[in-house]
Parts: sequence; structure tokens; C-alpha cells
Amino acid sequence: MTEKITKLMKDVPAVRWTALVFLAFAMFCAYIFMDILSPIKDLMQTTLQWDSSAFGTMQGSETFLNVFIFFLIFAGIILDKMGVRFTAILSGFVMLVGAAINWYAVTKGADWSFAGSGLEVWFTQNLNYIPGFHELDISPFFGDKLIVLVDGAEKTIKACDFTNGMIIKEYINTMPASAKFASVGFMIFGCGVEMAGITVSRGIVKWFKGKEMAMAMGSEMAIARLGVATCMIFSPVFAKWGGVIDVSRSVAFGVILLMIALIMFIAYFFMDKKLDAQLGEAEEKDDPFKISDIGKIFSSVGFWLVALLCVLYYSAIFPFQKYAVNMLQCNLTLIKPAETSFWATNTCILIQYGILLVVAGTAFISNFRKEKTIKATLLTISVLFLVIFCFMGYKRQSAETIFAVFPVLAMGITPILGKYVDTKGKAASMLMIGSILLIVCHLTFAFVLPQFAGNAIGGVVVAYITILVLGSSFSLVPASLWPSVPKLVDNKVIGSAYALIFWIQNIGLWLFPLLIGKILDKTNPDINEAVKNKTLEITDVNILEKINNGLITTKDAMQEQAAILYNYKWPLVMLACLGVAALFLGIILKRVDKKKGLGLELPNIKS
Repeated sequence: MTEKITKLMKDVPAVRWTALVFLAFAMFCAYIFMDILSPIKDLMQTTLQWDSSAFGTMQGSETFLNVFIFFLIFAGIILDKMGVRFTAILSGFVMLVGAAINWYAVTKGADWSFAGSGLEVWFTQNLNYIPGFHELDISPFFGDKLIVLVDGAEKTIKACDFTNGMIIKEYINTMPASAKFASVGFMIFGCGVEMAGITVSRGIVKWFKGKEMAMAMGSEMAIARLGVATCMIFSPVFAKWGGVIDVSRSVAFGVILLMIALIMFIAYFFMDKKLDAQLGEAEEKDDPFKISDIGKIFSSVGFWLVALLCVLYYSAIFPFQKYAVNMLQCNLTLIKPAETSFWATNTCILIQYGILLVVAGTAFISNFRKEKTIKATLLTISVLFLVIFCFMGYKRQSAETIFAVFPVLAMGITPILGKYVDTKGKAASMLMIGSILLIVCHLTFAFVLPQFAGNAIGGVVVAYITILVLGSSFSLVPASLWPSVPKLVDNKVIGSAYALIFWIQNIGLWLFPLLIGKILDKTNPDINEAVKNKTLEITDVNILEKINNGLITTKDAMQEQAAILYNYKWPLVMLACLGVAALFLGIILKRVDKKKGLGLELPNIKS
């Protein structure tokens, strides 16, 4: 009989943290691609003629299959049946395939490009009307009007009214073929990234159960959120590389990173397989998702309140991220530095990104140091480098760099807030505080920031402060929401409860990017036409003032400038209303907690 192994791989700190690095870096790459087009919305409009509706529809398509084809539930079943290793590699492959399609959709200028290909013609002429989905108003694509020949006479009709007896002469305002095909790719990517999310969580539990699991999950989340800041900084750099705008380069950057993510998953595969060999057993798997679990979960009032809070809060954050850079471009007075200036160089960008890493790293590490002197030193370094980062963002006159501070604060304070909930409780109260901060920030963006138009310094200062506060809100809610779920449902159905919450959340992540785009187009008709047709017939007084001040000087510059003149007031008001609804539900949740003794205000760690 062979001697039993006394020390497993997961019992060696360096080994289990190496496994975490593989998983976390894969999610870091996935988060970069998730928002790869967000900081270059204006370039998508000017180079590919995507209006805000097309942009929003494409961004919302990421969760379409998860919501309406229930792929998120299927992903859980795959994870249960096939285990972490297989599902990790499958998710990495699916993400890569979807990203590659997305990249090809935005290519132009070469013989092999999507632009000008037969595939573009097919997407232009098809998918403007999908039976069933169109009637329910949930179609992943849209088509507005067609000019058709009926008995030799021209007639303008809605795309959904087209029949086989009509001859199409011209499409008007249909969703661009590139946006449709990009949506297909983003749908496939969305299936992979959601599958990867639940797989990575399960992998962390496997390696860190009984050890530093909370710290490991916090670290994985922090690294993933750093991907958002990385995307905001580097996506515009690649799109504008060499002075020639090509958005496909940004997407290609994301595709390459997803290749690396797949390699990370493969490396994890062999580590995990070796661990199971040590254990001398088949791979550990989750309990299966059962239909009967749904009744148990849905009977909990607390579950419904938390699930609705989740969809409201995240719908006001993640869809906003996709438009935030363009919103800042439209509200701040930003003047590009001279091409010969240090602030316009790629060297400056790399230095600034290095400073960002110092800010994030020192803030995060400080949460796990007990020595007061070391902790204070790390926090001082973090604050000092944050000020330097913000100053460089101002000197670069870069909206994407300004918004890049959003996830940085969240990385630094999420562990603090999580520790507070563990030791002190007050989760329901923190949900309410997070919702209040959310409301204040969106209303500040809607009504206060526009008042600083023309004030180069004041506008940037207001933007930085508001973004940092929004980042703190982003930490308050997740730190208190997710640990509350086990208190609301039976321990046997926790996995099922999380799966259902993710599914409900995905509904909002599909719907609100689309709504923001449609509201922008409806409330900015002059700007929308200028972006599409390079013609400008402006009646808005504020926009006329910008034109008279010389921001738009020639017709050649009209399309480019129009893309950064949108009025974001009403989309932001809508997002603030989501915060109001979340606050209202938070109040109800606190009352239910007090009445039924759910324990949401009690600490997670019992003495």
C-alpha cells in the first residue's frame, strides 16, 4: 500500500496562489474585452457610422443569449456535469471565437475585410426583422425603414412589414451590417465570459476552501476590475496608433489578450488535474441545478428584494461604463496637447499606467497589513500616486484616462468594506448608502458637470470627484449584497440562488445599454444626423454656442466633432431613477430584515 500524501498542492501557499493568478489573469483579459469599444464610441460613430442606438444594441447583445436562450443556466449545468477544468477551457475558447468575430466585423480597408464583403451585403439585407423577437420588442438587431418597389411604385415601409412580393430598393436607418455582425460575436463572447465567471468562482472555492478564500476572491475581483482601467487607457491608443484611426486594432488587442487567457486556463487545467491525482478522486463538482430549487428560492421575499436590488444597481453601473467616456467627452472642455508635447506621447501613457498599478497595488495590499506604520505608508503612497495619475490625466486632456480612476478606488476599499460586513454587519444599511451615492453621482453628471462647460480645470475636478465617489458606491453594494444571499435561502440552494440572481442581473445588462443609446438618439436628433450624414442643422442653443466658439470650424471636422456633442442629461436621469428604485427596495429590505430576523444587519463572523 502506497504511503498517503500528507501535503496537497493546495496546502502550499505559493502553489494555490499561482492557480489563482492563472484564473484571475484570464478574467482580467475578459474584462478588458468586455469594454474594449467603450472608450472609442465616438470613433465607432465616425468611422463605421454607428449611431448611439446601434452602439447600445451591440453592447447590450453581450447578455442576450444568457437572458433569452437561458445559456447562463446551461453553463451551470455544463460546469456541474463536466467539472471546472473542462468548463474553464471551453469558456476560454468560446470567448476567443466571439471576440474574433467581433474583430472581423469592424475591419475595413483590405481585400479580406468585412467592409465590402459578401457577408456585409448579407447582414445588410437580413436580420432586420426576426419573427417573434420583434413583436416582443426584444430583437437583438433593428431595422427602421425600407424603400421598396410594389407594382413598379416606390413605397417606404417599416422593415417588419416587408413581404416577399416587394423588391427592396434602399435601406434607411437600418442597423449597420458591421454592428449586427459585431453583435453576433459579442453574444458568443458573452456566453463564454459568464461561463468563465462562475467557473473561476468554483475554482477558487476548490483551492482555497478552509484557507484565505475571501481574500482570494477579493484579489480575483480586484485584478479583473483593473482590466476596466487598462481598457480605458489603451483601447484609444491602439485605435489611433500612427495617426491613422482604425478601431479594429483595439479589438485585435483584446483578441490577443483572450488568446493569453485561454493559455492561462490550459495551465490551470494541468495544475487542477495534478491536484485531483493527489486527492486520488474524480474532480469535485457542484450539486446540480434542479428545477425544484426554484420554488424554494422564489418563496423567499428577501431573495426577491436582493435580486431586484442587484439588477437595479448593476444596471446603473455597467451600462454606464460603456458610455462614460463619451459622456465626459461631451461635457468637458478638452483640448488635445500638441503632437510634439510629452503629454501626447505613448511614453507618457506607459508611465501613467505604471502609476495606476502603483495606486491599485498599494491600496489593495494595505488592507492586509496589520502593522500601522506599514499600512499608513502604503496608503500615503497610494494617495500621492493617485494625485499624480489624476494630474497626468488632466494634462493629457483625455476623457478615457479620467474615467480610468473609477475601478481604482473600488479595488482599494472593497476589502475594507467586506471586512466591515464580516465583523460589524450592517449590510442592508450599506446597500442603502450605496444607492444614495449612486443617485447623487448620476445627477451630478446630468446637471452639475454641464455647468462647468468652458472651465477646463473645474470640469475635470468635478468629474474626478464624482467618478471616485461612484467607485466607492461600486464597492459598498457588492461588498454587502453578495454575502447576504446565504442568509436568505437554504444552504442547499445557494448555488441555484446565485445562478438565478445572475440571470436576472443579465436582463438589466442587456436592456439598459440599448435604452441609453435609444434615448441619446431620440433626445439629440440634430447630432445624430450630423454623425451619420456630415450635415448639421442645429437648433440647440448650447450646441450653437460651441460651434460659434470655434469647436466646429469646418464641414470636414463636423462628423468628428458632432460625436462628442451629445446631451446626456436624460440617460443619466434614467440611471439615477434606477438608484432611487434601489434605495426604495433597500428601505423595504431593512424593514423585512428587522421583522423576520434575516440577520442582514448582523456580522457574518460569529463570535
